[in-house]
Amino acid sequence: MASKPPKSDPVQDTPQVAEPKRAAAGLPAIGHTLRIAQQQMGVRRTALTLLRVNQKDGFDCPGCAWPEPEHRHTAEFCENGAKAVAEEATLRRVTPDFFAAHPVSDLAGRSGYWLGQQGRLTHPMYLPEGGDHYEPIAWERAFDIVAEELAALGSPDEALFYTSGRTSNEAAFLYQLFARELGTNNLPDCSNMCHESSGSALSETIGIGKGSVLLDDLYQADLIIVAGQNPGTNHPRMLSALEKAKANGARIITVNPLPEAGMERFKNPQNPRGMIKGAALTDLFLQIRLGGDQALFRLLNKLILATEGAVDKTFIAEHTHGFEDFARTASAADWDETLTATGLTRDAIDEALGMVLASKRTIVCWAMGLTQHKHSVPTIREVVNFLLLRGNIGRPGAGVCPVRGHSNVQGDRTMGIFERPAPAFLDALEKEFGFTPPREHGYDVVRAIRALRDGDAKVFFAMGGNFVSASPDTEVTEAAMRRARLTVHVSTKLNRSHAVTGARALILPTLGRTERDLQGSGEQFVTVEDSMGMVHASRGRLEPASPHLLSEPAIVARLARRALGERSTTPWEEFEKDYASIRDRIARVIPGFQDFNARVADPAGFALPHAPRDERRFPTATGKANFTAAPVEYPELPAGRLLLQTLRSHDQYNTTIYGLDDRYRGIKNGRRVVLVNPEDARELNVADGSYVDLVGEWKDGVERRAPGFRVVHYPTARGCAAAYYPETNVLVPLDATADTSNTPASKSVVVRLEQSTAD
Repeated sequence: MASKPPKSDPVQDTPQVAEPKRAAAGLPAIGHTLRIAQQQMGVRRTALTLLRVNQKDGFDCPGCAWPEPEHRHTAEFCENGAKAVAEEATLRRVTPDFFAAHPVSDLAGRSGYWLGQQGRLTHPMYLPEGGDHYEPIAWERAFDIVAEELAALGSPDEALFYTSGRTSNEAAFLYQLFARELGTNNLPDCSNMCHESSGSALSETIGIGKGSVLLDDLYQADLIIVAGQNPGTNHPRMLSALEKAKANGARIITVNPLPEAGMERFKNPQNPRGMIKGAALTDLFLQIRLGGDQALFRLLNKLILATEGAVDKTFIAEHTHGFEDFARTASAADWDETLTATGLTRDAIDEALGMVLASKRTIVCWAMGLTQHKHSVPTIREVVNFLLLRGNIGRPGAGVCPVRGHSNVQGDRTMGIFERPAPAFLDALEKEFGFTPPREHGYDVVRAIRALRDGDAKVFFAMGGNFVSASPDTEVTEAAMRRARLTVHVSTKLNRSHAVTGARALILPTLGRTERDLQGSGEQFVTVEDSMGMVHASRGRLEPASPHLLSEPAIVARLARRALGERSTTPWEEFEKDYASIRDRIARVIPGFQDFNARVADPAGFALPHAPRDERRFPTATGKANFTAAPVEYPELPAGRLLLQTLRSHDQYNTTIYGLDDRYRGIKNGRRVVLVNPEDARELNVADGSYVDLVGEWKDGVERRAPGFRVVHYPTARGCAAAYYPETNVLVPLDATADTSNTPASKSVVVRLEQSTAD
């Protein structure tokens, strides 16, 4: 039997602290995985479910977007993937009786962990205006309410259609099609908050906003640089790929303010030898100061330029543009400024340079540690400069590798979930479906919150996700959401966003990735795109958590029929009945999906075309890969302050909290902790175990406060600190964003530590 969900919220501000771990996975990970899975699913369901995760005839893990290897292990999942599956396949249920017992005012005071642990939603629920209890509602009446509110808008642009990265390709394509037939490009998504900086930088420099490597490239690389990323917690299956790369002779440089257990030693639970002994992954650890990555890569580029024979002159002459301006700017890089910006030693940078020069095939991987700063876009451009200098884009074993988070976040963008669609995409929609799509750009996440705050948006519809907890400036975001006329969330489980509502609210429960999807034409499957542009099928096998659930494609199709009525000639009913008909339309609209249904029948899936990787062709404005030249930027740190990064614990995925422990960092039974270097703590006179308020300081005297955090002395880079989100999202003002991409700048928050007002 599965355990029951907690009836009361556990205490979350009295953590126990031990020494950080020096290795990831191994026997403890197996034990923890099985314990969590059995608590949620029971023994038999655990075995039946986990053996189908990421298998060629199974379902895609609803966790991260790391690709599947060609030859898959029987247990082709990681600890956090198993937790994600367990929470979706749980036997716990949230029924109408639950909502009758828990008013919204009660739910609003609960933690995200408690809400998520209650289980799967079973019925569509409605919160009437002025009410404090969600009530069960029929599906057709729910669609009527959404349609009524949309019809009452002064403009379609007063509606917002948010998407999380768990939405399938088929559902995402229908969702953007509905929004554009309605008349708006307001399609903010979770990419706006994570890898938008990567897309902005890569589109400008190489012509496509995606990574240029496949999994086999990692196995062929001589050098892999992992910057601003913690694979051990955020993408654990990446560790086995790095282990294989090391076995093939690759060396690894880790660039991070925090030492991370997974990058120190990986105990592979898929084989006995690896599980016991493990493999050391990092050859050189560069413990960089937050925000210093651009300065590091700029200096490396200067040193490469100054090394005879190090530059690939033929590649540069044939395939690049802007080299002279870049080289002039890079040559001015200053050693003293770089050491200040990075906190590194000259010897460490020289050692890194030696490894770079010895490598013929180099890959740079990165995640949020590079994308969530004010200067993130120029930082990633500098990474591209670094690779272009030695011809490391467009050949095996080399390239750019932004590692995406949520399982189909990249696929959603490919399907058209984007507030600034390309004209060619809109032209293809118009030709295929016979309507005129809107051309004016829509709102991204930050602009969507402003629109709600200012009364310029009145209906908020979310396809998955936990928008309130994922967004910056928590108090501002929550106040903005409460100004909406209607908030709608398509969800599998409860989260904080269901308790922060507009005047009226709907919760629409949907099928999970693990569940069988039966429609009019029979059993259906969906498709996803992983972080490396591979597309494959996902087939659930479990019985749905409730007979009252609808699939995401069915929800969109039924809503579109009700809201658009006779003005739409799109065959929404056919799309709901047979997802193959959706894929036929995708094949005619989106390049790279020709013969979609036939190609996805291959159990291994197929790779989308990538011109820089496949042809060394760069579809930029210049027709070549673009070197860029920008001033070096890094955060300034006033005296008595620290630079704070927000991060995940090991017991969470994005805003989903699986538990209250961070095993690898030695934190147990608590989340309100701030990790501070012991030397910094002594200078600031904050003792280990004391409680402080984190006060974020921004331009023009803007401040934000997060109260009641336990200080944990921890080996972070000097001058830097770290704390978990979403608890620290409150510290990031809505206007504190990356230049160009508008991504919240959550990785370089200047904070002061004050004695806690929560004592």
